[in-house]
Amino acid sequence: MLHPIRSPRCRSAAFSCALAIVLLTPAIRAQATTAKERRTAWADHVRMEASSPFKDLEWRPLGPVKQGGRIECIARGPDKSGALWVGAGSGNLWKSSSNGLTWNPVFDHESTFSIGDVQVARSDPSVVWVGTGEVLMARSSYAGTGVFKSTDGGQSWSHMGLDETHHIGRVIIHPKNPDLVWVAAIGHLYTKNAERGVFRTRDGGRTWQRSLFVDDRTGAIDLVIDPRDSNTLYATTWQHERRPWGHRAYGSGSGVWKTTDGGGTWKRLTNGLPTGEGVGRIGIDIAPTNSNVLYAVIDHRSKEVEGVFRSDDAGASWRRVNKDRVPAGYDFCIVRVAPDNPDEVWVPGQKTWRSTNGGVEWTQVKGTLLHLLEHDSSVLHLDAHALWFDPQNGDHVILGNDGGLHVSWDRGDTWLHLNNLPIGEFYAVSYDLEKPFNVYGGTQDNAALFGPVNHTPKAGEPDRWSHVYLDRWGGGDSYFTYRDPTDKGTIYYEHQFGVLRRKNMRTGKTKSIQPRAKRGQVAYRYNWMTPFCISPQAPATLYYGAHRLLKSVDRGDSWTFVSPDLTTQPSRKGNVPFGTITSVALSTLNEKLIYVGTDDGNVQVTNDGGATWTLIDGGLPERWVSRVLASRHVESRVYAAMTGYRDDDFRAYVWRSDDYGKTWKTLAARLPAESVNVIFEDPVNADHLYVGTDLGVYVSTDRGHTWHSLSATLPTTPVHDLFVHPRDPILVIGTHGRSVWALDITKVRN
Repeated sequence: MLHPIRSPRCRSAAFSCALAIVLLTPAIRAQATTAKERRTAWADHVRMEASSPFKDLEWRPLGPVKQGGRIECIARGPDKSGALWVGAGSGNLWKSSSNGLTWNPVFDHESTFSIGDVQVARSDPSVVWVGTGEVLMARSSYAGTGVFKSTDGGQSWSHMGLDETHHIGRVIIHPKNPDLVWVAAIGHLYTKNAERGVFRTRDGGRTWQRSLFVDDRTGAIDLVIDPRDSNTLYATTWQHERRPWGHRAYGSGSGVWKTTDGGGTWKRLTNGLPTGEGVGRIGIDIAPTNSNVLYAVIDHRSKEVEGVFRSDDAGASWRRVNKDRVPAGYDFCIVRVAPDNPDEVWVPGQKTWRSTNGGVEWTQVKGTLLHLLEHDSSVLHLDAHALWFDPQNGDHVILGNDGGLHVSWDRGDTWLHLNNLPIGEFYAVSYDLEKPFNVYGGTQDNAALFGPVNHTPKAGEPDRWSHVYLDRWGGGDSYFTYRDPTDKGTIYYEHQFGVLRRKNMRTGKTKSIQPRAKRGQVAYRYNWMTPFCISPQAPATLYYGAHRLLKSVDRGDSWTFVSPDLTTQPSRKGNVPFGTITSVALSTLNEKLIYVGTDDGNVQVTNDGGATWTLIDGGLPERWVSRVLASRHVESRVYAAMTGYRDDDFRAYVWRSDDYGKTWKTLAARLPAESVNVIFEDPVNADHLYVGTDLGVYVSTDRGHTWHSLSATLPTTPVHDLFVHPRDPILVIGTHGRSVWALDITKVRN
């Protein structure tokens, strides 16, 4: 049965984003913020931009561009000279009319920055549909706000509803009618919801019908249309659930479906395909030259079942064909068939694989790599999420991965890396005291980098950023990155789950200094982004947060505990460490004063260097602590920010205490309802505060009583970290999708 959903057409500038607060006991699941609340908050965001006394201040992009970033989707106009469109997981939408030599951002001021899919209408290339919300479904995958449509080639956008879908895997436009559109909606990442499955509109998005629905934990992840019969479509569904402490990526709701009446009715295909609780994410494609031939790549708990399945009778029957193992993995599950050969199949993933004999034997796609700009890598970057074949020329392939965009004109023998998109996903940023100063930061899957604050990237010019460390695959995730304040040749940086290193930049030698449990000790619990910091009073002293706080007085060569377990002893055990420290704040006024925050909602303080600790969470909700900050102006003052992102709760949580955390006062009353990632106190003026949210930047000039937007000239982007330089009046932000930006705040201070 088709279920009608009314979605009045509205301009996306009026779309909005607000968030509900839900304070729950540990046993009760959080309620997701509603679409209506998110719309209200986005209206507040837009209003504050327009009324801000600082709306004319111009942000300056610093880059980097050389490292690329996660590409989720690729599309091209229907003719050979058509524009190239690329959607970044959290870096907005980009358009190129020069085959990727230059790019223009075309989706910078909408209610979301996270792109799931983009499609151009074959019948009218001025009509473009975008499904928002990242498809990856990882810890840092942001929820979108539904579907958008442009009728002028991306110059303007209209929001077309489905805003409760959060994540959209695929958009299909009818080849002759751009008002007939199907959407594969994945649904909420962390909570149950009913707006998931396949949706259809026949009136250009004014109304939608839910065409295929399994249950409130199963969404549609992939969707393809028969090139010879536009009433025939195939969809794949995926049952999944993510929590802060784990991820269940399998379930009986996962499967392959077919419709022959344009989505009026669907039939589940099971003949030869695995079913049951072990089935995970599924990708599907049709051979353009023979629509009876289909391929499905299936993630499965059993590696004996996981792999590539083929049908030669339009889905009536299937067989597993791969002799060589083809790792699927829930991060990927993408399959593409060459436009001129039904036996040539590509499976992008952590590595990209190709078969030329119908999926039986597979070889890794490597190729010689050339670069549009300087880069250190010599092979294709890992983790491919998108692949586009030129329908008129099978030799022309475009691959999107965590390192950006790669183009081949010889079927993958050689590649051009279009590393000219400023879509770095930064987790953290820091600075040194050089003139001009340098910015240091860690990125998603592109390692740690540093570059000068006076650099503005320009097309065709070398990127002045450098990698602290880069391996042949791209370097992996990096987080907090600091230069030793007494030795400009030493940099501390880290990778996933607390892998901490110290590098001598003169010799190139790196030493692992991650503290590890000794034999007989309880294993340390490390957060995915483990916090560490350098003492402001003693530069050879480091602090490191596992589930306990550790201290080193010899630059990380040895470690001792300075706390007990500062988390709530975790009863929630999954496949991701939980019950970990997420933020460490050292006072610049008292070297024995330290604060920590944890992923399970604890905020703790010590006034004696770690001998005793006090839990100071009175009145605070049980939420992931995104930041604690000790004031550099008043010793007893401390700030805390939390995020409900991992409960699909996007409200702003930020507080100030003036008595070492004994009592707290909310500072969020006049902020838009946007998740807060960081709070920073101006080093010159104690009344000036800055916060970075999942949608922008705000400043308070009265210690949090009122707030002003600083986002008017900034793209909609998640700000994961920020600082004001202690010497120069410059605010620097590290965004998770648009690299690094700087703002002169002289007028803010005056």
